[in-house]
Amino acid sequence: MNTPARHGRLPRRGPVKPILAVVGAALSVLLVSTASVAAIAVWQINSSFAPSVDIEQAGEAPPSIGALEGPINVLLVGSDSGGGNEAAYGERGENLNDVTILLHISPVSNTAIAVSLPRDLYVPISGCDDGNPGTRKINEALTYGGLACAVSTVENLTGLNVGYAAKIEFDGVLAMSDAVGGVTVCVAEPIHDLQLKFDLEPGEHTLQGWTALQFLRSRHGVGDGSDTTRISNQQLFLSALMRKIKSEGTLTNLLTIYKLASAAASNMQLSSSLSSLDTMASIAKAVKDIPLKNIAFVTYPSGSGAMNGVGGVKPRVADAQILMDAIAADAQIIVTGDPGGGAIAGDDIVETPTPTPTTSGPPTIAPEGPTVVELPATITGQQATQQTCTNGNTF
Repeated sequence: MNTPARHGRLPRRGPVKPILAVVGAALSVLLVSTASVAAIAVWQINSSFAPSVDIEQAGEAPPSIGALEGPINVLLVGSDSGGGNEAAYGERGENLNDVTILLHISPVSNTAIAVSLPRDLYVPISGCDDGNPGTRKINEALTYGGLACAVSTVENLTGLNVGYAAKIEFDGVLAMSDAVGGVTVCVAEPIHDLQLKFDLEPGEHTLQGWTALQFLRSRHGVGDGSDTTRISNQQLFLSALMRKIKSEGTLTNLLTIYKLASAAASNMQLSSSLSSLDTMASIAKAVKDIPLKNIAFVTYPSGSGAMNGVGGVKPRVADAQILMDAIAADAQIIVTGDPGGGAIAGDDIVETPTPTPTTSGPPTIAPEGPTVVELPATITGQQATQQTCTNGNTF
């Protein structure tokens, strides 16, 4: 069993690991960030190639592919630094985690839940290299203490143990969307974002590279122009990506897997707990068969609030507690609210069920299913089976 590191500390620089381990770890994090896609890829890589031999570490044991014995929590943050591409993204004086997602994966309940935390959410930032700066917007955590600070801040807010963490740069999003051949999204109302100089007319669009990144970054062209409506548009994209991977068998293509691995390895920073192929293989076994209906994208409940005259949002404590209690209980959650202001609800897709293998002998008693929690309608989000369309605007 893999024992998670409490605060997901980053590894010190050391000897070069076998390339498969490095690529596998990075790729798994990448796919886990979309609620299991990357973990499937690392499983494919591990099962498709013969064991590699590092001539400097020939005595190293091959990875052990064990099963996770319980649920895990992974923190994924998207940095706005642009991966060093200042000319394309604009110069930034701070390194901010403008995307913060807490991912719960469970082999017990066979579920995955991705909780997006608004970047303007006022929370106590703690456990950082620069001390405890007090209550600030959550996207300042990277500035005050890097990935470990973001982990401790989210743990303090949610009451959940976060054993694994990863950070990805903007450039990684471009490379990943290119690797899968683009993601098809539905736009119900036109997007005209004057700040990003980004426009999309109504209809279906297959997005990749720079266009995919602008779609995910757009704030002023979606819903009411707030960060919370942008989150619902990002969840729309992630759901569409999951459906593509599941329906088209994208990750059976070894070239696609290699491209994804390269994109991840070049643009990600991992906690030490996640930089092991053994861990990645275990996560892969846990998530590769999770059905779309058991994958949910949810926005952390918040409401308008300000501090010292600066606008932002504050936690809606009662709703947040319902969500966190459901995750702590490893329940399968059902989203009953709308997708959020940046998306318009559509029809659910019908998943092809996995055939049940036939067995001989006396019938077996089916195990009890997981606890199911229907979230209140005040919590926004969507199941991965729900096809939604962007609610653009012309601000």
